[in-house]
Amino acid sequence: MSPHLTIWKWGPHMAVSILSRITGVGLALVGMAMFTWWLAALASGPVAYQTFLDWAGWPWMLVVWIGLTWAAFQHTLSGLRHLVLDIGAGYELKRNKFWAIMVLAGALALTGLVWALILFRNFA
Repeated sequence: MSPHLTIWKWGPHMAVSILSRITGVGLALVGMAMFTWWLAALASGPVAYQTFLDWAGWPWMLVVWIGLTWAAFQHTLSGLRHLVLDIGAGYELKRNKFWAIMVLAGALALTGLVWALILFRNFA
C-alpha cells in the first residue's frame, strides 16, 4: 500500500477527483449504451423505436436518466475545476476545499433544475 494513503485525510477534493473518474466511466458505458440503443432503434423502424420509447419512458428509467444527467454535470464541473488546477491556481487548501464542495453542490443543483424543468413541462 502506498504510504500517502495513510498520511492524507479524506476531504471533498479527493471525493470530487474520484467521482470524476467514476462518472467518466459511467457516462462512457451507460451513456453510450443508451445512445447506441436509441440510434439502433431509430434506424430499425417505427416498431423498434416505439419499443425504445416505451422502455425509456418507464418510470424506473428515471433513475438512469437522472443519474446520467448528474454524472454529466459532475464530470463537467469537475473537469472545469481540474482545468483551473492545471493552470496552477486553486491549490490553497481552503480554496480547493471550497471549489470541491461547489462542484458537488453545483452538480446536484443543476441536475435538480434540469429535471424540475423537464417534469414541470411534461405535467403542466
